[in-house]
Amino acid sequence: MNAHRQVLIAGATGLVGRELLQGLLADSTVAQVHALGRKAPPASHPKLKFHRVDFAALPMLPAMNECYIALGTTIKVAGSQQAFRAVDFDAVVNVAGAARAAGAKKLGVVSAMGADAKSSVFYSRVKGEMEEALESIGFDGLVIARPSILTGDRAALGQPVRGGEELGLKVTNWLGAIIPANYKSIQASSVARALLASVATSSGVRVMLSGELRKY
Repeated sequence: MNAHRQVLIAGATGLVGRELLQGLLADSTVAQVHALGRKAPPASHPKLKFHRVDFAALPMLPAMNECYIALGTTIKVAGSQQAFRAVDFDAVVNVAGAARAAGAKKLGVVSAMGADAKSSVFYSRVKGEMEEALESIGFDGLVIARPSILTGDRAALGQPVRGGEELGLKVTNWLGAIIPANYKSIQASSVARALLASVATSSGVRVMLSGELRKY
């Protein structure tokens, strides 16, 4: 197959983003991958072009076909609810808007289980508001991944291990088959594979929970 897809990714140094980047670089239909971030991903590849950016003031982006966003933090790491929202809402929506302005018609984004704009839980409410904002931008295809607790090697990425993720993994291991599929912890690589398999051919809005994500 001829390489023709121009792809944007934001969050390529994170748990899911790293897997997305590797998959895109290995895809023979992808001509170039533009990675946005504050620090360059460790990968080096002829297809990869890194753009160091301030997510609050993005430059005009090169023409592209699709976009993947795997930006996210925690309130503990961010330091405040305001700082958390600046990443998980503002930066995500800014990237999506800039990608659409650059011609992207397809978008895949990593959200979270329980995302709901009407939630009384701040974290879930921000994720839900982010999803609603992305839907309003006007992509031909939007795939929203709502994984449960993510598993993967954060230490290898220089990221702090999240206590909630460790606890969730232990609970999953203890209770095993009695936990519903959508609530079981999930490998970051499964989330990435699901998005890579779905975004390019997506139409309308598709929400994928962990039970479905795990099939990839």
